Amino acid sequence: MALNSSVRHRHSRRRFLQVSGAMGFTVAASAQGAYAVAQTPEVPSETSQAPVLDDQDLPPVVERIGEQPLVVQPLESIGQYGGTWRSGLIGGQDTAWLDRTIGYDHLVSWSPDWSEVVPNIARSFSVSDDGRSYSFELRPGMRWSDGEPFTTADVEFYVNNVYRNEQLTTSLGTNPFTIEVHDEVSFTLTYEEPNGFVLQDMAQGEGLTSYPRHYLEQFHIDFNPDGIDALVEENGAADWIELFRLKGAGIPGTPYTAIWSNADLPRLHAWRLVEPYGEGTRVRFERNPYYWKVDPEGQQLPYIDEVVFDVLEDAEVLLLRAANGEIDLHSRHINTLANKPVLAESRESGGYEFFDLEPAPMNTTVFALNLTHKNEALREVFQNLDFRIGLSHAINRQEIIDAVFVSQGEPWQLAPRAETPWYNETLAKQYTEYDVDLANEMLDRVLPDKDGDGMRLMPNGEPFSFVVEVTPNLSPAHVDVANLVVDYWKTVGVNASLKTEDRSLMFTRRDANEHDCMVWLGDGGSRDAILWPKFYFPMHPGSLFAIAWYIWYEEPSNPQAEPMEPPARVREQMDLYDQIERTPDPEAQNELFNELLEISAELFYAIGISLPAPGYGIRKINLRNVPSSMPESAIYVDPGPTVPAQYFFEQ
Repeated sequence: MALNSSVRHRHSRRRFLQVSGAMGFTVAASAQGAYAVAQTPEVPSETSQAPVLDDQDLPPVVERIGEQPLVVQPLESIGQYGGTWRSGLIGGQDTAWLDRTIGYDHLVSWSPDWSEVVPNIARSFSVSDDGRSYSFELRPGMRWSDGEPFTTADVEFYVNNVYRNEQLTTSLGTNPFTIEVHDEVSFTLTYEEPNGFVLQDMAQGEGLTSYPRHYLEQFHIDFNPDGIDALVEENGAADWIELFRLKGAGIPGTPYTAIWSNADLPRLHAWRLVEPYGEGTRVRFERNPYYWKVDPEGQQLPYIDEVVFDVLEDAEVLLLRAANGEIDLHSRHINTLANKPVLAESRESGGYEFFDLEPAPMNTTVFALNLTHKNEALREVFQNLDFRIGLSHAINRQEIIDAVFVSQGEPWQLAPRAETPWYNETLAKQYTEYDVDLANEMLDRVLPDKDGDGMRLMPNGEPFSFVVEVTPNLSPAHVDVANLVVDYWKTVGVNASLKTEDRSLMFTRRDANEHDCMVWLGDGGSRDAILWPKFYFPMHPGSLFAIAWYIWYEEPSNPQAEPMEPPARVREQMDLYDQIERTPDPEAQNELFNELLEISAELFYAIGISLPAPGYGIRKINLRNVPSSMPESAIYVDPGPTVPAQYFFEQ
């Protein structure tokens, strides 16, 4: 597996999704309180810094931010320096919230309204007509958080010594790329074939701008052959590969990557790590004195001095802290519909208010039976379409919507939302009718025999049962939904039992293809559907319904791959998506994607419950420059594109 993907499991490796960065843009408030993208204004002639830096022995601000810093127009007003942004993490693998808040600074960025990709770390970019070559110009004079220069040498180090190193990256994917460095600030990436998603992928993840050469060379055998063994022993690593991952890219199988657990790793973010994830009950960041963004008056960002994440046991503790006013901004874990009345009641005493989240997920709850189960008998049952249809008809979705989601939403399968160009009514609505008689009819075609208690038996006479795995770390509502669904299924003679577990254990079991059925959120319903179609065909570790087929898609020779290749219609989807990735034309991409979704409707991989209602987050009333509404998606990486560096506390 590619190095970063094996750690993060965020995207498919079939295209290089880890390169990232961003270019200069300013943002201004629209009448609706959202962001509008404008041209970068002239860099202010005078610059200044936060008072907390005055006593530090640092070069002048102008020497720390580079010649062309990104000038950000704050949403509401020029900010005030100071304060601590308090937030929380749940358990040991909540790195996604760190990525979204502290870590969203890439080569390019989503515009705050999610309408386009704009520059960020890069000052500019261009794309060749054939969609194979992508050229970037970096900001001259930028520095890492330790003060060392950031140049194309760092980008080249990643491409040639990490991505293209066979020991660190065992597969380059199906469309590898090379780098041509022109000078200290400009370079070109060239792919073997056209790649229509490079910029969108860069706006999501990390890679090109996350590997400081001056720091990581000491942990790379090609640059430190004589001293590497001593460093391996000193850090308790098995070999230099594990050492490099420990120091610079995380260790596969551990709950957090090095960027959040290694405080010595230089970074380009607004805040630098000082108390790592895993070493205590909190993760703390302080302002990066070399951050390369300023406001129109030349004040170096960020406005906020430090960010602190308490590592909490569960969402209930986080909810209590939020209600008590101890959380400054949060839009994860606790922002369920069921919790909204609780949080609303405490708004005045807690000193916070809501902001809106425009939903991108297409389903509140996904039930994914493992169609590539290692147990042949279970695999045969799960792969039977009639069985999945029967289970779907046995679910009273409206009762779930009323009881768990306070009557908000509508019955929905795994399908893009109606406002997208990929809406498919059949895919969205099929098998959502609650009909116990029809459910029994379909299930009788697969498992007609029952025991004395009315529970279905396998063809060999053994009791039929399976385990539904769910984590409350993602959403407590999932546990409530799963309890109801398990009861519905028992009503039609299907003996499913519920198992709650930490998401890190779920990921371990998922990656080993050891699960029967897993519950998750239905990502990929809005602009992200074509970029992250993990529930429309097996293309990602999050394709819970067919991990072995996903692995086959990535690397057919992998021992974890299904011994036999996926069925013809599944392979047809894989071929269609390969075509989409190679197509620079958005209209042609949409046509191909609609073909892929037609096959998804036919195959009905997994079972959905309901369309999510609009969401919400909370922010302290004195935390300013936070938009009143923002998109919500793992692809948009909210709130990252709204530029948290320009948030500030009003004194």
